[in-house]
Amino acid sequence: MRTPSPYCTIGPFFPRRFSEHTDDLTRRDGLVAQGQHIVLAGRVLEEGGKPTVNTIVEIWQPDTNGIFCHPLDPRCASADPGFFGWGRARTGADGAFRFRTVLPGAYERRCAHLNLMLLAIGLTRRLTTTVFFSEHPGAVRDPVLDRVPETARLRLFAQRDPAADADAALGYRFDILLRGDNETPFFLD
Repeated sequence: MRTPSPYCTIGPFFPRRFSEHTDDLTRRDGLVAQGQHIVLAGRVLEEGGKPTVNTIVEIWQPDTNGIFCHPLDPRCASADPGFFGWGRARTGADGAFRFRTVLPGAYERRCAHLNLMLLAIGLTRRLTTTVFFSEHPGAVRDPVLDRVPETARLRLFAQRDPAADADAALGYRFDILLRGDNETPFFLD
């Protein structure tokens, strides 16, 4: 059995059972999530800017206080009961995806971030990356981000996008380029 790295880039905080809950993580069991609601929108693109169709995009993240609603997080009992923490979307013909979620809280030496995974026809493995949130990306210190070459780090930050604001949720944009110049950095899990 493989020993987990202290700097895990994904999981293990998937939901314990499958859910039809998809692109809105801000409502759970009739409750509304605490914290700043955001819209994370983007496109999944192949080299040359061609959009990918029917790509599955999954995200998982802590709540606004940096707590995962999963038994492996020792603070799970204090997790926001209105926040789902995991979502799935599919890209359309234009390669676009969209999630309504909350701005994730930082935890255990980690800066605010969410984890993202892609599954698609033609990919030889699932692709995972981390989406960071900061108004000052150059000042961020994070053990995962620190392992990424400095020339590629900014590609892992969601950009504030007022055009994506919706229903009191702040809009952020995170486009994913699968390969080529300016490829999104991906992590092995």
